[in-house]
Formats: sequence, structure tokens, C-alpha cells
Amino acid sequence: MTAARVSVIVTVLNEGDSIRKLLDSMSAQTRKPDEVVVVDGGSTDDTVERVREYADRLPLKVLVEPGANISRGRNLAVEEASGEIIASTDAGVRLEPDWLEELVAPFSRDDVVAVAGFFLPDAESLFEIAMGATVLPLHEDIDPGTFLPSSRSVAFTKDAWAKAGGYPEWLDYCEDLIFDFRIRQCAGNFEWAPKAVVHFRPRPSFRAFFLQYFRYARGDGKADLWRLRHAIRYATYLVAAPAILALSFLSSPWWLVLFAIGCAVYCRRPYQRLMPMLEGRSLKEKLYAVLLVPVIRFVGDVAKMAGYPVGLVWRWRNRRRPEVHWREEPCRG
Repeated sequence: MTAARVSVIVTVLNEGDSIRKLLDSMSAQTRKPDEVVVVDGGSTDDTVERVREYADRLPLKVLVEPGANISRGRNLAVEEASGEIIASTDAGVRLEPDWLEELVAPFSRDDVVAVAGFFLPDAESLFEIAMGATVLPLHEDIDPGTFLPSSRSVAFTKDAWAKAGGYPEWLDYCEDLIFDFRIRQCAGNFEWAPKAVVHFRPRPSFRAFFLQYFRYARGDGKADLWRLRHAIRYATYLVAAPAILALSFLSSPWWLVLFAIGCAVYCRRPYQRLMPMLEGRSLKEKLYAVLLVPVIRFVGDVAKMAGYPVGLVWRWRNRRRPEVHWREEPCRG
């Protein structure tokens, strides 16, 4: 499939302030896209006008679909795309110059149906550095055999998308995970392309981060994902941690050592990622970033514990809708 036509798809909504970063990096690709399909979900700012400014630099096709969620937007983009291979990314990211070249290279083999790219933090502040180190993995954290790619850096054949039934339009978050599962179920495994990198800016504030993880966890509840992970989190915060703290006050303060060990283990990998990112920083800045890590962990966990039951309630109320039982849905084609 070396000569296959490649369409890049992007969904946008009120991205006027950030869209140029993506389109500039797309224009600079070593492997030019044969087509770029942008679907706008009804922006109220100047996003569409800024996208169309690139018509002389990119083979653009712009669609406006007010009210379309990200799944609907991606499905529309794929439907309109003329390429045999679809490469997906998002507004708000910056592409490495060889991103598309690396992402589509595995399709030179006829048995490849989907390719997982990668993303790295693109921090602009010390807070964002600590946020990226805490919540975003590095290459060495990835098991290529089990990695489920984000749709900010993924490619698949149009045929694989059709077999999987497209992106789940009944989901507003976690939609790319369900799509990944369906690709594996219906079309085949993902090839790993670690050099197909996009740079993704971490959330710049606790408020934005809390809302992000609340929505992610709500999506988990809607889609019935990660039951054990969520159960362990509730057990840790609502049972184990209070029990240890109670024992430290009622029995012996040595129980606090166990609590401290648990916190250290929980933050170990974020600290391993963080320390190289702080080279050249002052002692004050390093201390600030180090202290942020457990707070970020805690805020993220609280957001997940708040969002997950909201998703479960939605799922129970919509239990008769066949699409929510996506694991049982037959493959298409």
C-alpha cells in the first residue's frame, strides 16, 4: 500500500487561538498529506476563517457541522475523505515534521490495518511541566502490544474504520478508546510507530485538569471501562487511606510510615519523568514542581471518583440502547 492516498482528518471547535500551530506544522511535513479534511463543530470564533487561510498551503476540505461531537466530526471527516489511509490528529497539538511519514510507513506492508503514533507534553510553564510528568507517559512507559493510541496520533485504513463501525457517536469522551477496541476486535492489531510524535499541551490549571479528568471518568462509566481500576481507587481513598490514618492516631504513629510509603510508590514514576525536565531550574522551582506532583495525583483521582458514577447513572438510564453494549456489536462488512 506504499502508493496509497493519505487523508489527514481533524475536528475543531473554537480553536482560533491554537489552530495555526497545528496547520503550520502540518504544512511542514516531510511527507505531504494528499488531503486534509477539517470538520468544525460549530465554532463561534474565527476558527473556520483561520483554517481557510491555509488553502494555498494545504489540500484542504472544510466542513461545518454545528452541534457535531468529536465522534460525529471524525466520522464525517472519514466519510468525506478520498484516501485509503486515514491519519487522525487534533487541534491544539504540534506535529513533528516527520509525523505523517513515520505514521504511514508501516502501511508498506499489506497486512497492516492500523498504526499507533505517540504524543509528548508540550509544556509552556512550570505547572504544565509537572502536569505532563504526572499524567502523560514517555516512550519507555509504553507496551506496544497493549497500547491504545489517542486519536491525536493514529492512522487506519478506511476499510478498518468501516469494519469497526466508525467512532461511537453516543460518546462525548473516551470515544477513541472504544474505537481502538473495535479496531482490534474487527480489523486487527495496531502497529507501533514511536517516532510518529505530536506535542500536546497539558492542562494549564487545576480547574481545567479537574474538568478534563471528570469527563474522562464519566466517559469510562458510560462505556463501562476499567471497572477494576475505579474500584481500586475507591477502595484506596475511602477504605485503606482512612483506616491507616485512623490507626496512626488511635494505635501508633508508625502507621504513617506505611501511608508515606504508599504515597511515594504512587508518585515514583511521575518523579522519574519529572527530574530530567527540571535540569537548569532553580532549587525553588524544583521544589515547587516536586510538591505539585502529589497534588495533581490527588486532584485527578478526586475528579475520576466524581465523574465515574455520573457515567454509570447515564449508562443505567440508557441501558436499553443497543449501542451502549458495544462489546456485543457485530463487526461491519
